[in-house]
Amino acid sequence: MPGSENSIAIMFYYVYILQSKKNNSLYVGYTEDLRKRLQEHNRGLNFSTKPYKPWQLIHYEAYRDQKDAKRREEYLKTSQGARLLKRMLKEYFYEKKN
Repeated sequence: MPGSENSIAIMFYYVYILQSKKNNSLYVGYTEDLRKRLQEHNRGLNFSTKPYKPWQLIHYEAYRDQKDAKRREEYLKTSQGARLLKRMLKEYFYEKKN
């Protein structure tokens, strides 16, 4: 039962994709607290995303291991990873254009 002495908190690490509502640019990041991180981006606390706020979350993946999440984030920031991301979210981007 959540909150009881016997409950075990399961930690997840999140890789997330944000899209700027200002210019539709994408941002890839990772965090332990997805809600808090999105708020930080939208409050302008991140130097690289501040000029393009507000941001909306369009995709995330959850990992049990921090190294796996960091590896995935780094991959998605490569040109090959960006192409994969566009294929993964093909319908989202197609609907956004029309």
